[in-house]
Amino acid sequence: MNLRDLKYIIAVAETHHFGQAAERCFVSQPTLSGQIKKLEQELGVAIFERTNRSVEITPIGSELLTYARRILEQAEAMQQLARAHQDPLAGPLRIGAIPTISPYLMPLILKPLRQQHPALKPVLSEELTDVLLQRLHDHEIDTALLATPVEDRDFEVIPLYDEPFWVAYPREHAFYTRERIRLRDLDQENLLLLAEGHCLAQQAMEVCRIKERNDQGDLADLRAASLETLIQLVGAGYGVTLVPALAMGGAWTSGSGVVAQPLDIADASRRVSLVLRRSFPRRAAVEALAAVILSHLPNTVRLVRGKATGTGRSRQRRA
Repeated sequence: MNLRDLKYIIAVAETHHFGQAAERCFVSQPTLSGQIKKLEQELGVAIFERTNRSVEITPIGSELLTYARRILEQAEAMQQLARAHQDPLAGPLRIGAIPTISPYLMPLILKPLRQQHPALKPVLSEELTDVLLQRLHDHEIDTALLATPVEDRDFEVIPLYDEPFWVAYPREHAFYTRERIRLRDLDQENLLLLAEGHCLAQQAMEVCRIKERNDQGDLADLRAASLETLIQLVGAGYGVTLVPALAMGGAWTSGSGVVAQPLDIADASRRVSLVLRRSFPRRAAVEALAAVILSHLPNTVRLVRGKATGTGRSRQRRA
């Protein structure tokens, strides 16, 4: 058994195809198939169930796959430890983020991150929360920027900031002349939500007490796949929506016909955190990322660690 064989079985497990796995590993298919067969003979178990149409991992293969990923991570950790002797923040850092964070936070931190830690190479990916947590479990990413609580003993959570929600509405809406928008003001509004799977949709429903309403039957017909699509629906007059404070820096604030202002609702915010595996050997790199984030946030959010930056002006509109 060697590290190369472990890479082979991971590739087959993820692609469900020997040919595609061989391409990923830059070897011929007979070579990859032969090495996996030898490994199965060495272990005395079948790792994969093969048919003419598919390749599926066996139950014992799934258990072995978990160990394979851990072994490869530890092997990489040995290499990183050697590099860390010269620079503890050198090398790639695989960062996952949900779609309602990444487009608005990354423009604030990528340049400062490069300036402060030039040897740290961020590798970015954008997925929904459940996918990121699974990828974190599978050692496919190193840390994740999430906006929902995480209760998993394998993970460590670094709280960053509390992000208030703003209500976005068409410029000609009656909200435009109001100094404050309270919960009762939203009761009669058509609230547009993101599609299921986006944590922002559930958070918006909780803020607006959607479950307490009786007229929620049409909500499913007015869901969108992205925050930008929601804004387009708002601009077209289909309703109002909630946006996280950092999204106020998005391109949609110019020329969309949509304006926004903070909600006057207690606890109308979400907590954004960095999540990492407790076993991850480069915690210093994640802490460096957290420090850059905390030092480059606007005053529309409240820091969890350190002194709060405030919540911005009580009335702030963006076109």
